[in-house]
Amino acid sequence: MKNIDTNITPSKCKMVLKGLALGTLILTGFSSLQAQETEYAPPTWWFGAAGAANINFYEGTTQQLNGDFTVPGAFHDGNGIGLYLAPLVEFRPPASKWGAMLQLGYDSRKGNFDQISTFCNCPADLSTRLSYFTVEPSLRLAPFNSDFYLFAGPRLAFNMDQSFTYKQGINPEFPDQVANPDVKGDFDNIQKMLVSMQIGAGYDIQLSADSRPTKTVLSPFISYHPYFGQDPRTVEAWNVTTIRAGAALKFGRGRKVLPQEAMLFPDNAVAADANVRFSVISPENIPTERRVSETFPLRNYVFFDLGSTKIPERYVLLQKNQVADFKEDQLEVLEPKRLTGRSDREMVVYYNLLNILGDRMNKNPSSAITLVGSSEKGPEDGKAMAQSISNYLISVFGINASRISIEGRNKPENPSEQPGGTLELKLLREGDRRVSIESQSPALLMEFETGNETSLKPVEIKALLIAPVDSYVTFNVEGAEKAFSSWSLELKDEQGKGQNFGPYTDESVSIPGKSILGNKSKGNYKVNSLVSKTSKALSLTLSYQKMKIKA
Repeated sequence: MKNIDTNITPSKCKMVLKGLALGTLILTGFSSLQAQETEYAPPTWWFGAAGAANINFYEGTTQQLNGDFTVPGAFHDGNGIGLYLAPLVEFRPPASKWGAMLQLGYDSRKGNFDQISTFCNCPADLSTRLSYFTVEPSLRLAPFNSDFYLFAGPRLAFNMDQSFTYKQGINPEFPDQVANPDVKGDFDNIQKMLVSMQIGAGYDIQLSADSRPTKTVLSPFISYHPYFGQDPRTVEAWNVTTIRAGAALKFGRGRKVLPQEAMLFPDNAVAADANVRFSVISPENIPTERRVSETFPLRNYVFFDLGSTKIPERYVLLQKNQVADFKEDQLEVLEPKRLTGRSDREMVVYYNLLNILGDRMNKNPSSAITLVGSSEKGPEDGKAMAQSISNYLISVFGINASRISIEGRNKPENPSEQPGGTLELKLLREGDRRVSIESQSPALLMEFETGNETSLKPVEIKALLIAPVDSYVTFNVEGAEKAFSSWSLELKDEQGKGQNFGPYTDESVSIPGKSILGNKSKGNYKVNSLVSKTSKALSLTLSYQKMKIKA
């Protein structure tokens, strides 16, 4: 056996420590070099799940729970906390402030109504396990280019649970009474689908390093769901307002940052500019146009101006000789002048409501309608409003008068103005001055729905969309807002022919591919980003990218 030298002198210790320190520095530098060479950009697509608590607030009137059971006194206010669970998908281009979100899952609006006393001085309680399957698409905006974001969008809710439990106690002055058994059942006249909206805010907490390809984000959020569009029933006046608070856990896979995307600076560039990156995101195949099908809902209401029984001028009224040329699928909105004019196209459809109705009744000779006019002046004034519509359909579209019935009411069956209301009364009363178009003819109605409040069948339009969004080429100069006063683009094709775009002040710009290609079907380009700094009157080429696009 060899002898082991256990005599460790101070000089030997110093040599060992120096060796360890040198090795550590080498390993640290190697690891740092690897981290610098491998970096992953934020993902565009995120997947995950959201969980939250729904804080529900009830208002209105609830007394007739179903056809078999009406409680002795009316319930009004209430509240409760329900569970919200949903998988999610999020589209968020890294260089854009805008994005889109989609969540769909379980949405509980359960709660307890405030206790009331019945005529026998007995306390009564009512609770419900109201819940929905919800579909919630939203637009997302990060206004400050930070992890804070806002979102808003519609909410489509499909009823899953409509059960209730009613408890009536005993008069406390007669404690020997036998307690009444609980009554359990389901509410009737429940709306199977609700269309409402939400608005909210959230904050993305990054849980992953830049050097990891898989990104993880925890996003606490809060959202507000106002009462309009959230009446669970078609009778009485119960409505629900919800504040939702929770968090979403999202995962995505980042794209590897290529070496040519790193910025190269001349010697006279300031050090702060080293945080700027130039990149190009271009689809290789660019659709210059696309056929799209748009469906517009058609509510069965015609609103009249206060004090008038004439059809308002905002509605499009045809002459008799124009009827033969009118087709609901050939409105002038088929070729919109603006790419982002969906709301304008919807209003054109709505203002042609009477013409669409006349066209459909001509195509379906067996169909019949009832026009129910509601007026604050009384049933006779309501009938006069309905008669104006009837006269138009008869005189212009030639509809037989026997197919049109007329009724008058003081208020609609489901009025906008509710007893005890104090806000926006003028608007609510204007909304109640209307003629409802009711029918039992399936050819005129929304599919799979029946009843007096059923909407008319939607209008479907096939449009030609020029330069769709996925045909855009995106140019990113990350950090430009802080580093430069402006920047521009210079594109050169294979023949050396150049194009210039800009100047810009935003960090990201999207240009339609057709604007670059012109009449060509494809092209290869070299892209230069030219920037200027006002403080030093500096103009320089930061970097260039090669881009290949094809229509």
